[in-house]
Amino acid sequence: MSAPRSVFIVAGEASGDRLGAALMRGLRAEASARGEPAPTFEGVGGVAMAAQGFESLFPISDVAVMGLTEVLPRLRTILRRVEETARAMIAAAPDIIVTIDAPDFGLRAAAKAREVLGADNRLFAHYVAPSVWAWRPGRAAKMARRTDHLLALLPFEPPYFEAEGLSCDFVGHPVVESAGQVDPTDDSLREDLRIAVDAPLIVVLPGSRRGEVERLTRLFGDALVQLADKRPGLQAIVPAGEHVVELVRERTASWSLPTHVLDPRELSFEAAERRKLRAMAAADVALAASGTVSLELAAMRTPMVVGYRTAWLTAQIVRRIVKVESATLANLVTESRGVPEFLQEYLKPDVVAAALDGLIDPNAPERLKQLHMLDETMRRLGEGAAPPSRRAAQSLLRAYDARVV
Repeated sequence: MSAPRSVFIVAGEASGDRLGAALMRGLRAEASARGEPAPTFEGVGGVAMAAQGFESLFPISDVAVMGLTEVLPRLRTILRRVEETARAMIAAAPDIIVTIDAPDFGLRAAAKAREVLGADNRLFAHYVAPSVWAWRPGRAAKMARRTDHLLALLPFEPPYFEAEGLSCDFVGHPVVESAGQVDPTDDSLREDLRIAVDAPLIVVLPGSRRGEVERLTRLFGDALVQLADKRPGLQAIVPAGEHVVELVRERTASWSLPTHVLDPRELSFEAAERRKLRAMAAADVALAASGTVSLELAAMRTPMVVGYRTAWLTAQIVRRIVKVESATLANLVTESRGVPEFLQEYLKPDVVAAALDGLIDPNAPERLKQLHMLDETMRRLGEGAAPPSRRAAQSLLRAYDARVV
């Protein structure tokens, strides 16, 4: 068994940067536990990896873009950065290369490096499995041709890739580790915002993209008006995304209940994330757009209702290509429909308000049922086991050991 001396990490956007930083911590901890020197790190990352002493080849903002309208004006820069990253991989000749999410960037660079370096006694790994269980299942075979080992965030993902001959480990979802910084029973944010302990409180999460905020805040607001009629004294907390704070303030100004918009620009990224989790913990119930936020709410044991609406044409396309019956990750992880979700034409204020109302009282049957389901969600995501950063590091080292023996 030979310890890896060098690891090249490529994170192409902010969430990958956070995973990369956690992986660095995990690899250092594993090296210490083995009595081996910690590996050196090179590559591409952001502020979270920089806090671990990582020096990025270039600013991650050069490649952290989404959507055709954002990519096209930056295409020349992105392609140049792909070439630059591949050359750096080749020059470093590392023992392990880890690309994190953003496959169009990281895997392109890794493929170019692999042509020169070869794969003998070297591990090419990818962190975050593509969602082949939801759409485009052919990507599993493509991934098997492009990398040696895959780290998955969801417990049901490995079989899709193992069927194609690709080694894949479920290493736990990062929400288990990040949410562990906040006590789910912490309601101190109520005091910070001068919200009475007995006031009914809802945390509202309308998404982080402008289109989501524009579509959902009116519908969510209409539901809250109806809920406030049933729950006198109802207040709302809205943790806003950095790029949509002003839009959230504008769109929630007409809500006819006290609303506290949390501006993340006032704090460091880490502090803003902790405050968002504290808002979830302090609330009696949540109304959220679909996405990873359902897992954060699960970690805080906050009962929730999920709602989403997108453009009509987009919805028609999605309905034809997506293979899963639920858009809520907490439901998918537990193979249940424990979280009520209302999508597209089913997102109606009256039914949303009724569902929320049934979750607020501490001993309401639907609340207790969902809380049990949220416990199961977190157990399946790895709560109570080793931290995902350590599990990811251990998985990488096992795969590397098997490759170099």
